[in-house]
Amino acid sequence: MLLNIKRKLASDYLLVIYVDGSCLGNQNVDAETVAAWGVVVVEGDSKLGRGTGEIIHEFCGRVITNPGEDGFLGADVGSNNTGELSAMAHALRWLLLQEGEDAVMIRTDSTYAGNLASGAWKAKANKEMVRILRLLWDDVSALRPLEWQHIRAHSGHRWNERADHLAFRTANEEAVTPLGFWKPGQR
Repeated sequence: MLLNIKRKLASDYLLVIYVDGSCLGNQNVDAETVAAWGVVVVEGDSKLGRGTGEIIHEFCGRVITNPGEDGFLGADVGSNNTGELSAMAHALRWLLLQEGEDAVMIRTDSTYAGNLASGAWKAKANKEMVRILRLLWDDVSALRPLEWQHIRAHSGHRWNERADHLAFRTANEEAVTPLGFWKPGQR
């Protein structure tokens, strides 16, 4: 007996969300180290990296390391990893506010964030942040099919490059270039 197992492609999903993190000087990090995240929500993505589909929402922010500050997700330090985890968490929080039951694919260049969010890996660091992230993943998964997929960083994939741009500019306290003026690879 043959089983016909077909892996879903990004084009099988109504929404594909690209997430990325960025950190300035990602060595010897502490709570004062600046890190940021970016999220790009695309409808009608073909997965080929050419930028098909339409951005329906994008947002970004700084990694918050102060437990008393609004938006704190458990990050002890600002780092590239906490930027990646924050991006994933904010994408999941956004999904919780959306109506619908359609399947969603989250694409990231961080196997660290994807595997921790989905529960494939156990956290050795950032344990509180990962605990919160796992709760968000479980909450979204209870409402709709949810998967993540790894994509190579800085390989010219248009929407991943856009998420990188959002995170990098936010970390550097620079204005984000409006989409109409932005070129892939432009940080």
